[in-house]
Amino acid sequence: MEEKLTRLNKFLSEVGYCSRREADRLIDAGRVTINGVVPEMGTKVTPTDNVEVDGKIINERKTDFVYLAFHKPTGIVCTTDTHVEKDNIIDYINYPKRIFPIGRLDKPSEGLIFMTDDGDIVNKILRANNNHEKEYIVTVDKAISQTFIDRMSKGIYIEDLDKTTKPCIVTKITPTKFKIILTQGLNRQIRRMCDYLNYDVLTLKRTRIMNIPLDIPVGEYREFTTEELKTLNELLESSTKTYESKLVEREGRGRKSPKQRDLKEDDTSNKNEKQDPIPEPTSEPRIIRNTINRRK
Repeated sequence: MEEKLTRLNKFLSEVGYCSRREADRLIDAGRVTINGVVPEMGTKVTPTDNVEVDGKIINERKTDFVYLAFHKPTGIVCTTDTHVEKDNIIDYINYPKRIFPIGRLDKPSEGLIFMTDDGDIVNKILRANNNHEKEYIVTVDKAISQTFIDRMSKGIYIEDLDKTTKPCIVTKITPTKFKIILTQGLNRQIRRMCDYLNYDVLTLKRTRIMNIPLDIPVGEYREFTTEELKTLNELLESSTKTYESKLVEREGRGRKSPKQRDLKEDDTSNKNEKQDPIPEPTSEPRIIRNTINRRK
């Protein structure tokens, strides 16, 4: 009977050590070994292989993952590099287990961001083709015109990224405040879009990611509820199937797949490797934590 083979970056994400993207960085830096040997990118491991990061043995896949909704304050940076950035999100939360953010939220922005130790969920949520909604409330420096709403909704060409933003939903709230719902996450996307139309962003708050709303005070976090996690799992399963079917259709027409185009996204899917659903908690998690042992 053949042993199950798993890509090294996928293995590191499944055991909750880091995301696949971060795993690729560790592998490229030579900090990961398999049975004492530094591997090449794309190497696969078996259940009997001894995988180490910086000389520390990495355990088998865990099932008791942590899923947190955190209200990030302005001034905090979404990075796990605690040595370089003093105002990092990891030290601020000071959670007792190793966790990392799913995606990012700019330092001047506040709002909802997910924190977890389940590296395999990261790519499922962040993959742009899955069209997962993220909602923001934005305040700008002058009166919002109908032209602004129309152009933001239809998409803006961002020259330095050489990309046009996807159509989105934009709703005016007050003369200088609007709500925007995106299904992609380009770097500083909303700020770049506003800048193109000669508007400066004064405040930016993310108020929802997919089915989970921002419902906690700034600087605090809570666990996902059982129902939230169940719904999230269903949304991710549905979008993953849609993405994979589009890949099959694209390759059937002779077009290159994202894997073939060597995108900068995480290593998302191996056709022979089934992506596991997010495990549901065995009991109702704590809904909110009002006190946090934050770094002063």
